[in-house]
Formats: sequence, C-alpha cells, structure tokens
Amino acid sequence: MATDISTTLTELPESRVRVDAEVGPAEVERRLTQAAKRLAGTIRVPGFRPGKAPPAVVIKRIGREAIVDEAVRESLGAWYRDAIDDAHVVPVGEPEVDLGELPKEGEPLKFTIEIGVRPKAELGEYKGLEVEKREPGVPDEQIDQELEGLRERAAKLDTVDRAAGRGDFVVMDFAGSVDGVPFPGGEGRDQMIELGSGRLVPGFEDQLEGAVGGEDRDVTITFPEDYPATELASQEALFKVTVREVKAKQLPALDDDLAVEAGFDTLDELREDIRSRLAENEGQRAEAEFREAALDAAVNGATVEVPDALVEARAREMWESMLHSLSHQGINRETYLQISGTTEEETIEKAKPDADVALRREAVLAAIAETEKLEPSEEEMLEAVTEAAGPERVKPEKLLERLRKNGRLDSLKDDLSQRKAWDVVVDSAKPVPAKSSSDS
Repeated sequence: MATDISTTLTELPESRVRVDAEVGPAEVERRLTQAAKRLAGTIRVPGFRPGKAPPAVVIKRIGREAIVDEAVRESLGAWYRDAIDDAHVVPVGEPEVDLGELPKEGEPLKFTIEIGVRPKAELGEYKGLEVEKREPGVPDEQIDQELEGLRERAAKLDTVDRAAGRGDFVVMDFAGSVDGVPFPGGEGRDQMIELGSGRLVPGFEDQLEGAVGGEDRDVTITFPEDYPATELASQEALFKVTVREVKAKQLPALDDDLAVEAGFDTLDELREDIRSRLAENEGQRAEAEFREAALDAAVNGATVEVPDALVEARAREMWESMLHSLSHQGINRETYLQISGTTEEETIEKAKPDADVALRREAVLAAIAETEKLEPSEEEMLEAVTEAAGPERVKPEKLLERLRKNGRLDSLKDDLSQRKAWDVVVDSAKPVPAKSSSDS
C-alpha cells in the first residue's frame, strides 16, 4: 500500500459512503517519474539514445500536464485500492470516482469515491439459540442404489442376435442430409448409442428400436427450434443408418464376487463400507445444514436495512463472479446466455434474493465480530493464505506480505473475523430435534 495517502470517510444515506482521498506530492512525483521513464522509449530526444532520456528532459519535452495525466490514468486503480484500504471500507458494487484538477508541481492529488458499503446490523439474540438439527440416517434403499450403481459401472456389453430395444446399445454408421444435401457433422462411423438415453435429436433413437445387426434404416427427424446449429433449426433431415451391431448390457450378480471386484471379501463388508461412507457424508450435510440454520436464526433476530440499490449491486457482483468461474471452463458470457436461454438482466434479477440474504448475513456477522472483538491471529492468516495458495510454491509469509502491499489484508481479516463470528453462533446454539413432516 502507498504510505503517502490519507482519507476522510463520510457516511451517506442508503448504505453509501464518500471517501475523500489525498495522494501526497511525493507519491505523485514518484508516479510521474515512472510514467516519464516509460514514455522515454516512445519519443526521440536529440542527444539521447531511444529510451535513455532522463525523466526531467522527457517531462520538459512532452509537457508536465500530459505526463501527469498519463501517470494518473496508470495509477488511479492502485490509489483507489489504497484509499479503500486506508478508510477500512468493505465496498459493494461499482464506485463513482470523481477526480479533481490535476496537481501542479509540489501539490497533492485529490479524488473522491462514492460507493455502496455493507449495511449495518442491529443485533438481537445470537447466542444460545435453539436450532433444529436432524439426525442423519442412511436408509437401506440408499445403499441399494449405490450397489446398483456399482453393478452398472461393472456391466459388460455383449453382442446379441436379436432386435434392439430400449436400454440396448446400437453400433451404427450414419449419413444425414437436408433436402438431399449433406451437412457438417451429419456423418459418423462406428458410433454407439444407448436407445432411450435421449442423447440424440428427439425421435432418432425411437426409430432404431426393433433394428437388428446388418440392417439399413432410414431415420427422419426434425431438428428442434433451439438447435445450437441455427442453420439446421426446425429443418427436416433424413439419416441413412446402417446398424452394425446390437449390444445388451449384462449386469453382474449382486454377490460376493462383485464385492471382491470392488476390493472387499464379502457382500456384507461392501454394504457396511457403503453405509459408513454414506453416514459420514450425511453427517457432514446435517452439520452444514445446522450451521446455516443457526446463522439464519441470528439474522432473523437482527434488524438490517438493505437498500434495493445495494442488492442490485451485489447481484451484479455475483453475476460477474460466476462469469469469471465459467471462463476457466471456456464458457464466455454470450455462450452462457445462449445455453441458459436467459438475458443478463434476467439472470441478475434471479440472483437478487440470494444477494439480499448474503448482505444480511455479512452485516450480522460483522456486527457480532465487532461486539465480540474477534480478530484473526497472524497464525490464522498464514493458515488461510496457505490453504488458498494450494500447490503454488510460495511461502505463506510472502503471500501475506503481498496482500499487505496490495491493500487486501483488510479483506482477509474481515473474512476470517466473520468465520469466527459464525463459529460463535454455532458453538453456542442448542440443537433441538428436527420436526418430521408428520409433526407439522
């Protein structure tokens, strides 16, 4: 974080604040010099090799105002983060940044930020709350389903000399055309499909039922209106299909041999292992539900005013966060909207209830952390950055120092304080048996 910056915080209505920031002259000059050094490589200065002219010469040649403007444009993002960090603000939504006049030599740079912030909560009871907690259980039907899944995964496909039926697999060659003209992607060889799986265009698989190996069939389908290949949407197509083989799924018997294949001595041992794993997972789910319910009880007992504009801003943040995650899977904004069949505004509108809940929860947890004076220790922060780093080979101490320099340490502290506040609520909560549907 830049050390030569100061801020004044003013609270505004509707959970907004104004941050008046002032960047000291020394910091402005440092950034000005950096900008001049970068610009030195873009101009010719008589008497100097390209990129070697001193900053003072570059400033004189280009003009101070132009270089100050360049320095401010390059530095404003960092100064904004420094100002938010210095003011200890947890921002929500996009800021409005008002830049004052560009400073003359020896003057500070002044700018103003207006932004939404996390709402404040008036706490009710948050300790010793009675919260329903269900008793985790694993019904036999769930174990049977797991065993059936194991049988399915261990199944073998055998070629059969009979007509194909639903659930059978067909190996085929096919060539499709629209009005007698082949189309891209309409041809395939040795393709295997399970009849009834719904993987192909509606109607295709149905027309292969009753086929036998070696048979030629004509399959006529109409592509759906929303078919991804728009040039084929709503078009009728003819597929010439040659059925090469019909295969039937052969499930192994549910006996000790199946258990041995799975690494156990007997079927009973396999059942017990499945029950144990399911019980552990179910217990974790029940505990997670209890934590959520305890926090919701604390939120319901508090008073939190959440302005609509803040909900809108958080919903947009959630949308952008989701897009960022999808980008790692190669899915961009346009592709997602096409797949989901919604608009950006519809998606944001749908996210508003979750955004409202998130803001209320954060407000309550922040208030509890302040009331209980909860602060993460250095060890807890190191543990958190180590966990976040994953396989990255960087010492936790260096990661923590990087957060300090980037002005993001407050965000980490805030997150850890809220986790501790949540633990306070959960650890003090009194579990009561969950009511069954027959009790209500």
